[in-house]
Amino acid sequence: MQKVTVYVTTYCPYCVKAKSLLTKRGIEFEVVDVTHDQEKREWLVKASGMRTVPQIFIGSESVGGSDDIYALDAAGNLLPKVLA
Repeated sequence: MQKVTVYVTTYCPYCVKAKSLLTKRGIEFEVVDVTHDQEKREWLVKASGMRTVPQIFIGSESVGGSDDIYALDAAGNLLPKVLA
């Protein structure tokens, strides 16, 4: 099983939504709060090309944000990607 990391801020409803889906699917994940961590936010932009949160990584791959994992899930690809 690949490690799943979710980068969030404390005021983000999409972060709550993404974490809810992962929990619903039984996927364990690590939460990294970047609310007050400018250095980690800058790293996220370099790693993913995106400034928004949540940012979700499966292993070392950025898979995008909340809408992206919902799309992965709807296509039946979320669990296989995590289990790969």
